[in-house]
Amino acid sequence: MNSSGKTPVGAPSSSYVMLVSLVVALGGFLMGFDSGVIGGVVEPVREGFALDDASVGWVVACLTLGATLAMAIAGPLADRFGRRPILMLTAALFTVSAAGSAWAPNADLLVIARVVGGFGVGGALLIAPMYIAEIAPPEQRGKLVSFNQLNIVLGFSASFFSNYFINGAISEDGAITNENAWRIMLGVETIPAALYLGLLFLVPRSPRWLASRGRTDEALAVLERTSGAGAAGEALRVIEESLAKAASASRARLGDLFNRRMVKVMAIGLGLGFFQQITGINAIFYYAPTIFEMSGADRDSALFQAIVVGLVNVGFTLIAMWLIDRAGRRPLLLVGTSLMAVALFTNAYSFQQATYTLTPEVAATLGEATQAALEGVTGQEFGDQRSFVSALEEAASTLPANEGAALSGQAQDLAKKALSINGTLVLLAICLFIAGFAISLGPVMWAMFSEIFPLRVRGLAISVAGFFNSAISYLVQQAFPVGMGSLGPAIVFAIFGTFAVLALLFTIFVVPETKGRSLEELEAELLG
Repeated sequence: MNSSGKTPVGAPSSSYVMLVSLVVALGGFLMGFDSGVIGGVVEPVREGFALDDASVGWVVACLTLGATLAMAIAGPLADRFGRRPILMLTAALFTVSAAGSAWAPNADLLVIARVVGGFGVGGALLIAPMYIAEIAPPEQRGKLVSFNQLNIVLGFSASFFSNYFINGAISEDGAITNENAWRIMLGVETIPAALYLGLLFLVPRSPRWLASRGRTDEALAVLERTSGAGAAGEALRVIEESLAKAASASRARLGDLFNRRMVKVMAIGLGLGFFQQITGINAIFYYAPTIFEMSGADRDSALFQAIVVGLVNVGFTLIAMWLIDRAGRRPLLLVGTSLMAVALFTNAYSFQQATYTLTPEVAATLGEATQAALEGVTGQEFGDQRSFVSALEEAASTLPANEGAALSGQAQDLAKKALSINGTLVLLAICLFIAGFAISLGPVMWAMFSEIFPLRVRGLAISVAGFFNSAISYLVQQAFPVGMGSLGPAIVFAIFGTFAVLALLFTIFVVPETKGRSLEELEAELLG
């Protein structure tokens, strides 16, 4: 493959299309990496910039806020300038974001750098599968578009590996120290991002976009490479007919999505978008090392356990890709949401059974005045994190302002050291949750988005549902650290578990089976 668009001699068109799809799907990899890498730097950033729980939530969630805003404009920009230029822009944004995050001297500039990365995430999420769908022959479309979802989970897993090995390379006199390790974790993304930008110069423009701009000769040349010389003319004719129909049809408006006939369809779409995020998937992914540290693991073990979670995600995503057209959408949703509910309530139980005891050894590491203030707390067993932290706060109120503030700032760290919990059960429950999500709400939501919405409003409806999904994700990520600190992990996981049960009931009573049915059949049934 080269920039002039010629396939190497002897290379079949299917190989060319697969290669192009793999290159474009690297946008999904970067999206997953950018989203997952933050999990390894939450605690160092909290300590380095002296952030409270709400500020930590903002540093983590701002990426999703940027992605949400980008999804509102990426589609129109791709229609105006083409898919490939916007993908190049996302690659540049990923590169700038990674370098800026690594350099950021304060939390505000770190947030700005991550918002820039969020625009890359939103663009990649929307445009990469769109480009692949437009360049792939119909018989290969499903498989090739799935490369993007697979690359997203591979990116998550790669970020966990990267964080673990960088943390393992820390030494006092080496290039990686405790002070700069988190910056290197964030900055390493510049390498795959720059590679992605370079490779995009080698892929052709979308034939559908070229045809929409009247550049039929160029569109035909691309189709000859992707569909073969014999099928290219017919493929171009179908594209031009589709464009003609779209031009003659009235333009979809936002009000069209909420008329009486669309109530059921939008309820299904928005419901799936809501439950995919409100059950806590991105909170658990983004804060996985923090959760494992809260369950008693040291930092190195917490980062390794995050790797295990990433591998489970990859494995069960592959299983879902194999099952979704065999078993159907509803069975995967029923099984997956059931597993998610069991896992979340298991974690709630684990943290509920945990105890918190400030040992004399830990208390001895504090100042003399603080030790004296904590005399009534040291050695006492507390049944939950909230009561333990409340006791620390009460002791802090008896100290001078500076020492009291220092003790309050150490409350979460002391809670980790005081915790006694079955950490293995927490890890198994998290893995079960990820497995359930990876075979259900993860891939099924996007598959059903492409199936349930009528053709005339499909693009607009998917954008609205995707925007709603991202907004819920942002709210959950922002609220999670505050909830963990104020309510405690047991209550937070119980809330997520309750939503998983509601997702199961929603599937039973509302979600239809779409497997093996034409889009026209589904449209007739759902719209009445």
